[in-house]
Amino acid sequence: MSDPRAEARQASRLTALASARVRYAIVPVPRLSLQTVARQSGVHPDLVRRFVALGLVEAERDASGGLVFEPTAPAVLARVQRLRTGLCLNYASIGLVLDLLDRISMLEAALRRAGTRSETPPWT
Repeated sequence: MSDPRAEARQASRLTALASARVRYAIVPVPRLSLQTVARQSGVHPDLVRRFVALGLVEAERDASGGLVFEPTAPAVLARVQRLRTGLCLNYASIGLVLDLLDRISMLEAALRRAGTRSETPPWT
């Protein structure tokens, strides 16, 4: 069974990132293995698998069935760990906070594109 909240988070992240992604790369985008991501982020591979299951970090399966990650995965994992230690959040609430931060970034980018500025400083 899949979690509808995780699917909604995944869908909103994919929509947010769709405009920033290169549709047809000239060169293949390098993928990172589970062990590489775990080593670079300082997180145990089992915890990385849990983050993938919770929808906090995106991963795909390679031909052999192993997890492969985007090159930005260690930075995403570092962000999750900062939220966990800095704000004492559980993993379910981290997903919500990440969604809200992504939404704020999208709204700020839309304001910048529109040329509209508010009197208050940005949230992020």
